[in-house]
Amino acid sequence: MKQKEDLNPLLLFVFHLTVSIYSFFMFIPYYFFTLVSRPKEVQYGSEEERSNRVKAHSVLGRHEGPYRAVKATKGLVRSVYPGLDTLPKMFEFAAMRFPHGDCLGTREVISEENEEQSNGKQFKKVVLGKYHWLSYKETLAAATQFGCGLAALGQKPKHNIAIFCETRAEWMLAALACFMQNFTLATFYSTLGGPAIAHGLNETEITHIITSRELLETRLKAILIKVPKLRCIIVVDNTPTPSAGYRSGISVHNMADVLKLGDKAKTANCGQNQPTAADIAVIMYTSGSTGIPKGAMISHSNIMAATTGLAERIPNLCEKDTYIGYLPLAHVLELSAELVCITHGCRIGYSSPQTLSDQSTKIKKGTKGDITILKPTIMAAVPEIMDRIYKNVMAKVEEMNFVQQTLFTLAYYYKLDQLSKGYSTPLCDTLVFRKVRALLGGRVRVLFSGGAPLSAATQRFMNVCFCCSVGQGYGLTETCGAGTVSEVWDYSSGRVGGPLVCCEIKLKDWVEGGYLHNDKPYPRGEIIIGGPNVTMGYFKNRGEQTDFFVDENGQRWFCTGDIGEFHEDGCLKIIDRKKDLVKLQAGEYVSLGKVEAILKNCFLVDNICAYAKSDQTYAIAFMVPNQKQLQALADQYGINGSWEELCNNKVMEELVLKIITEAALAAQLERFEIPRKIYLSPDMWTPEMGLVTDAFKLKRKELEKHYSNEIARMYNGK
Repeated sequence: MKQKEDLNPLLLFVFHLTVSIYSFFMFIPYYFFTLVSRPKEVQYGSEEERSNRVKAHSVLGRHEGPYRAVKATKGLVRSVYPGLDTLPKMFEFAAMRFPHGDCLGTREVISEENEEQSNGKQFKKVVLGKYHWLSYKETLAAATQFGCGLAALGQKPKHNIAIFCETRAEWMLAALACFMQNFTLATFYSTLGGPAIAHGLNETEITHIITSRELLETRLKAILIKVPKLRCIIVVDNTPTPSAGYRSGISVHNMADVLKLGDKAKTANCGQNQPTAADIAVIMYTSGSTGIPKGAMISHSNIMAATTGLAERIPNLCEKDTYIGYLPLAHVLELSAELVCITHGCRIGYSSPQTLSDQSTKIKKGTKGDITILKPTIMAAVPEIMDRIYKNVMAKVEEMNFVQQTLFTLAYYYKLDQLSKGYSTPLCDTLVFRKVRALLGGRVRVLFSGGAPLSAATQRFMNVCFCCSVGQGYGLTETCGAGTVSEVWDYSSGRVGGPLVCCEIKLKDWVEGGYLHNDKPYPRGEIIIGGPNVTMGYFKNRGEQTDFFVDENGQRWFCTGDIGEFHEDGCLKIIDRKKDLVKLQAGEYVSLGKVEAILKNCFLVDNICAYAKSDQTYAIAFMVPNQKQLQALADQYGINGSWEELCNNKVMEELVLKIITEAALAAQLERFEIPRKIYLSPDMWTPEMGLVTDAFKLKRKELEKHYSNEIARMYNGK
């Protein structure tokens, strides 16, 4: 310990001396390089200057809005390129501009093998090779062929066709084919359960479905008897697919056969039914986080407006960029992001959460993950994934020796200070953060986060250690994923940026919750989004149709149910959600989402669900503990046992509850908001379990049902 105390001032001196010498010699070349390489309008300035720069303003000068982006003062933007108002026009234009550029990439599977774990379970591991690419010209030709093949199999324009498949190049190829032939594409998450899939297929009256061999065998085959109108299954895997074992009247084809059929087909209708801007391109089923999945009807013009708004927030987006696609394409965030990339000639390399990194579950030890090979420049992620990266890296920092840990900490806070002043730190980036940045391939320049709030600690960590901009965004399926995205130069945390150029946002008073447009210091209320990106409502007019309305000017609006506040610079902050607000017996309101967002920052928490009942006086929670941290806590108090035994240990429950209570108080939660009892779940919550969506949002009803016994126990059996 004495040595550490002596070493710390020495390290501090050496670090500052090195940085000072480097800064002295590099100041002049850096200054002139910045002057030449950055136009005057993107001289970012200090963090304070950037955060105060006006991003949006109230069109009518009222506190409630509507707020519109500064760059959209002359009207909302509807298309990247004039005259391109449908997806086929956009894609054909991109193929004409970048015919030989890489478009869709798939990594070669060299071998697969089963690896036995210490607990006796078998896990499939893969050895992967290089990425193989389809050019834009080849992708256009294949999409045209596949669409003609679907038409030859009896698919009609303006009729619904389903895609139930994992994220992969064939998903996007099939989608482009459907857009070109004006087939309305109904999308379903690959993790949906049988009843939800059957409900969606029957509601949309599907006759043709595109799927993978694995999902056909494990999910779809069992429910075919419940989908009487289905008669044609197209499997995207180009391996022999057995046609036996299906109910009468169903034919099974693989993608290669449909492509051949499309090449030979000379039907008069193939390609003759081009969509209009008002035609429905996608019926996108939600993840069902609050009940039965709903199908949002998204027109071609909706998608064109949304992608235009999103693209405006990515500086210098061009054919030199590489995007890694691994989030569910059935989610509006991923679909919109990939269509933005296609619009600008970027290449999209496909991956999955199981093969994304060198440490991913399906990657054989010694083999590189997809992100290491692809080295993307643009990436989208949900906060759950980013929080895991943050906690894993910080756990490794804790394992460093004292010298390494001190240097890392010094470099971290030095860079944080320099970023706040608007300066870069090339020496720290190269010497300290290079290995951390390599976890995302080493070339990421823009990282987008959506689907849920991103904690300030995680955002700062990404800014510093991954040496890239982190853009928090806010959007919904009903707004085609577009709402707000923070500017890449705005490093302020806890906010989701200003409205995109394709939409405007206003606040609606929610009196019951106590959120009003005349609140001080900031106007607050329910977030209402309007613009050409607002979708056409729910398929077959669900009861929630009242969430949509059209104003006197003919503009569509959607009531989100989320509560926000607008800051003086026009940035939006999400502060609550109407459906997450529970009134306790004594009359206090508990915001479950707020409690969860704060407690997720606790080192012991991997995931957590807060819960409260109106006939009770306190809140409770069930959480997935961080295995390494919980084990360390058990060792500290001499508690032994298996993972399941530790989670079910009452003493461990009390210790964890004490720690998260301290974390909640430090974050200034009210006493009534803090869970008074807690259950430790030994099982991770995955989309496959049905407890979270593919974007890792909590499915509250499913969690309540799953933990009904624990809820009864924590509420003393009431």
